[in-house]
Amino acid sequence: MKKTINILRAELLASIIVAVSVVIIYETETLLPGDLSENKNVEFLLTSIMELLTICLIPLSLRLFKFAKIHQILVATREKGLRKLGSMRMLSLCLPMVVNTILYYQFMNVTFGYMAIIGLICLPFIYPSKGRCISETREKE
Repeated sequence: MKKTINILRAELLASIIVAVSVVIIYETETLLPGDLSENKNVEFLLTSIMELLTICLIPLSLRLFKFAKIHQILVATREKGLRKLGSMRMLSLCLPMVVNTILYYQFMNVTFGYMAIIGLICLPFIYPSKGRCISETREKE
């Protein structure tokens, strides 16, 4: 179980480091922000897609382990299932957060920034602590 917890924590930490690295790179003007701000059609399309993805994936990932079928898989496969499903849940929150961070600096549109911040705020709710991992792989009473 400890190996799985460490893998999930590493995934969480890696995604935060990538997002913070993007912020540092753009804030130090190593890369110039606003490169795509002229292209309003692409901006509208990406804003719509990322809003839908963010709005759908956040509640799904926060409630993923509460679904009966998913919980049965977690109880039956324990560590292997937790690693697989936990990584999937982590990916569904962290990937939009990183993409929204990059898109914020590409378009300088605060919508992307807000969605990235919302994703970051959601991460503590799925933090893979030992107690949480054990309780998620245990039978419901």
